[in-house]
Amino acid sequence: TSDFFIHKNLKAFLTRELDFYIKGEVLNLDDMYIAGEDFAEGWFQVIRVIRTMGGQIIDFLDQVEGFQKMLWEKRKFVTDTQYCMTIGNIDERFYPAIAACEPQWTEWKELFHIDENKTDLFNSNGNKRIVFMQDHPTLVMDTRHFGEAFKEELLASIGDIDEQCEGLLIHSENFQSLGFLREKYHQQVKCVHIDPPYNTDTSGFLYKNEYRHSSWMAMMESRILASINMLTGDGSYLCHIDENEYERLQLLFDRLPIPNAGTAVWDKRNPMNAGRGLAIQHEYVIWRSNKDSPIYLRNYGISLMLKAADSILQKYGGVSEEARKEFAEYVADNKQLTGGEKSYRHLDDDGKIYQSVSLRAPEPRTDPKFHIPLIHPVTGKPCPVPPNGFSRTPETLQDMLDKDEIIFGQDESTQPRQKVVLTNQKRRQISSVIQEARKGKADLDRLGLDFPYCHPVSFYEEIIAAALDNDNEIVMDYFAGSGTTGHAVINLNREDGGKRKFILVEMGQYFDTVLLPRIKKVIFFPEWKDGKPKRMVSREEAGSSPRIIKYLRLESYEDALNNIGIDEAASQQAMKFDDYLLNYMLQWETKRSETLLNVEQLARPFDYKLHIRNNGETSEKIVDLPETFNYLLGLHVQTRRTCHDEDRRYLVYRGLLGQRQVVVVWRETEGWQKEEMERDKQFVMEQKLAEDADEVYVNGDSFIPKARSLDPVFKARMFAPMSA
Repeated sequence: TSDFFIHKNLKAFLTRELDFYIKGEVLNLDDMYIAGEDFAEGWFQVIRVIRTMGGQIIDFLDQVEGFQKMLWEKRKFVTDTQYCMTIGNIDERFYPAIAACEPQWTEWKELFHIDENKTDLFNSNGNKRIVFMQDHPTLVMDTRHFGEAFKEELLASIGDIDEQCEGLLIHSENFQSLGFLREKYHQQVKCVHIDPPYNTDTSGFLYKNEYRHSSWMAMMESRILASINMLTGDGSYLCHIDENEYERLQLLFDRLPIPNAGTAVWDKRNPMNAGRGLAIQHEYVIWRSNKDSPIYLRNYGISLMLKAADSILQKYGGVSEEARKEFAEYVADNKQLTGGEKSYRHLDDDGKIYQSVSLRAPEPRTDPKFHIPLIHPVTGKPCPVPPNGFSRTPETLQDMLDKDEIIFGQDESTQPRQKVVLTNQKRRQISSVIQEARKGKADLDRLGLDFPYCHPVSFYEEIIAAALDNDNEIVMDYFAGSGTTGHAVINLNREDGGKRKFILVEMGQYFDTVLLPRIKKVIFFPEWKDGKPKRMVSREEAGSSPRIIKYLRLESYEDALNNIGIDEAASQQAMKFDDYLLNYMLQWETKRSETLLNVEQLARPFDYKLHIRNNGETSEKIVDLPETFNYLLGLHVQTRRTCHDEDRRYLVYRGLLGQRQVVVVWRETEGWQKEEMERDKQFVMEQKLAEDADEVYVNGDSFIPKARSLDPVFKARMFAPMSA
């Protein structure tokens, strides 16, 4: 694919080379002159033949390249759709079926080690399993272990599916995924956060040596362009990089309409010795943002202190000397707090956390009004004035007195100070240097997973939280690797009860061996050691854990190539044209290929198949046409319902496109005549499947009121230009 991007101007290149060939470098003009005029006509005939043949070859290569480009950019089919749901968010009427599903319990045994203290779970009836599920609301059930009937009934029981889905995982090449997601997430993502390959000898990026930087830049440019329109109006783009490509990547971003917010230098506190020069101990995070305001760190330490104060006050039944002492000790001993946060170690009579700061003016005041003493509220005597005078006017000081923002000593001998109360509104702007020495490998070791290189979750928590303004926004990472971004978002939500969402895209086999297991483990228990759960979630943490994680697999570019078929009848018809041999009519001959959306087969939408390669083997697989169409349409799905009219199956999606209520109805229509279409209309109206809808889409033709065929829309969206 890198060759495709590098030589996208192949036709112009060959044309230039042909002109060079004709203009005298190979056909020597001196030889033509010596041969004389008698031979000139022959030479020019040779030139005409060469130019004619060259032009035909260029046209041939151009149309092959165009066909390849079309296959690369076409939106890919969903080949598999599954859901991971926490047990506590599933209706208990499904528990007996879950208790009886041995593949699910085998996964829980291998992934969560639930057998070590509960061996009777695998040697008893289903009642003990149900009790276990009730006691562990964050157990993660995966629909891949269940049949379609169970899955459809389960999904039908969920209201506003997309809203409850707090994580989306896509197993696919990232350029293909970005095209697939474009409509649904246009201007919906608050933060794109990526850690791409750094284009070094150890990064695993495959390139031709003679195009080392240009192929990497072409790869990055295509993906950044495909994703940048998903950002909200005040969204941020965070990209990790090191010295090798930092300058080139900045130049690329400079060409895009997203302002530079600065570069964060990540000091890893661990110098890496090199063969020559300096030992490197830093990397960069390029921070681009449309936000026209400071970027603040999260209030993690402040939240800890406020929660601790509430707990201590409840313990002692209010403010007391014991409560004040215990809170001060908590602050002093807490290693998670910064020095500035530790200065807030006092509790006032109302239980508010505060620190005191001097009221002294930074330079000597000459106006006498700044030297008027404050009167002690108990002794009624004047207190000492700071040497430079007060930093506030008498009017401001009086206002502060009225608001109880000035602290006096036991008597007038102590200089008054300002009381600064700690609230969640206290914020600190993120620094251009971030120190974080923890290792991402340690996070995975605790989970019992292995991945060659990843960043620490704690570092991701800091920068992702800073990039988000609210606790219900979306983060996208299309170089997801082991899933650190998803792990960080889950932790942030458990910390403050938020409902942030994440989208992770990864194409490697470790999607199944590392990324998906990691997300499942982190959802189940927040703390792990040596691959085993260490601490159950609290009631509050369970309430802010993900309810639904959805994961999709997309058709690959190689699958698209493998599913190209030549229509023999179309080939025979095309051979009637004189120039057929050098101008293959590829789109004409391959139009019935399933990978190009054979519209005729939409009459049987639940049996649409592609040949999919997986783990070195190719097999025929039914693809998920309804799910594919929902994403290409950009539909926010609220409900998914299956119903039957005797032997006819109806799959009905209801959702939103902006403010419009949209219904999409799928059913098998092969061989339908007028009678069947009348029956179809009657059933839809009786069941009120399209009631109150602003738009109704159906596959094929129909007599359903307000309905339009989705077939041409599907085709148009699948082949819409990426730049549109």
